[in-house]
Amino acid sequence: METIAAIPVFVAVVEYGGFSPAARFLGISKSAVSKRITQLEQQLGVKLLHRTTRKLSLTEVGERYFEHALKATEAARDAEDAVAQLQGEPQGRLRINSPMSFGRLHMAPMIPEFLKRYPKISIDLVMDDKRLEMVSGGFDIAIRGGDLSDSSLIARRLGRIHSVLCAAPDYLERHGHPRQLDDLLEHNCLSFSYSNDVRAWHFVKDKQHHSVLVSGNYQVNNSEALQEAVLRGLGIARLPTFVAGPDIRAGRLKVLFPDYQMPVQDYNAVFIERQYMPAKVRAFLDFAIDYFGNGTPYWEEGIDV
Repeated sequence: METIAAIPVFVAVVEYGGFSPAARFLGISKSAVSKRITQLEQQLGVKLLHRTTRKLSLTEVGERYFEHALKATEAARDAEDAVAQLQGEPQGRLRINSPMSFGRLHMAPMIPEFLKRYPKISIDLVMDDKRLEMVSGGFDIAIRGGDLSDSSLIARRLGRIHSVLCAAPDYLERHGHPRQLDDLLEHNCLSFSYSNDVRAWHFVKDKQHHSVLVSGNYQVNNSEALQEAVLRGLGIARLPTFVAGPDIRAGRLKVLFPDYQMPVQDYNAVFIERQYMPAKVRAFLDFAIDYFGNGTPYWEEGIDV
């Protein structure tokens, strides 16, 4: 039985690449993980892992054992999911990854409402603008924009992400209002550094595509920080409406070139394909789709995009 109990610990060490990250995922101490792996190797009479101060790798025997251990872990997870489907009320720990600004502005208000409805579920929300790996991060659900790069993931569409070009009235008074796209070359254009096209802004009008290579003196990896710079009159920026919507409605930001559309993306709740969908995952997906409307989102009410 001790060998069986050690299997998920061994799998976590391999998948997370070390004792410390595995311990964080499992919610136990690093020493407890190390002890469990040592006991497993002693019981099996083989060395499963090569350990150095900088690197951890599988031995040849460890690779073979991991193949079977992973199947056993997946079978146990499927068994848990199957049982959870028969439970009357969703329960258990739900680990969610979300981009920082979307998480703070929209996931953070939603989650307390979700937990009021499902008090037996506990949530661990990790907000990060970098795309974290679903499996290695131990996430049940991730909020992602754009197309999926991993074919093993399933997406439920929550809505669409619109971006608009914005500037503060004060900036436009001081520097003039750009009338043509090429006028942006003469303006201080601020950028979101995690964008796939930091310096190229793309537009569509009457099915015709237009691009402008822009430059500016500020680049930042957070949309709210970028918004703050625009509000303070530093320059022009491309902002998602889920960040800029309230300031556009209040007149603190002006939308430039409203007759041009910037690229639109779906935003999805993404999860790993499993034989049985856990009740806690299904409950969250259904709640999120209902909360965000899967249509015109609440943050775009009263603005034209």
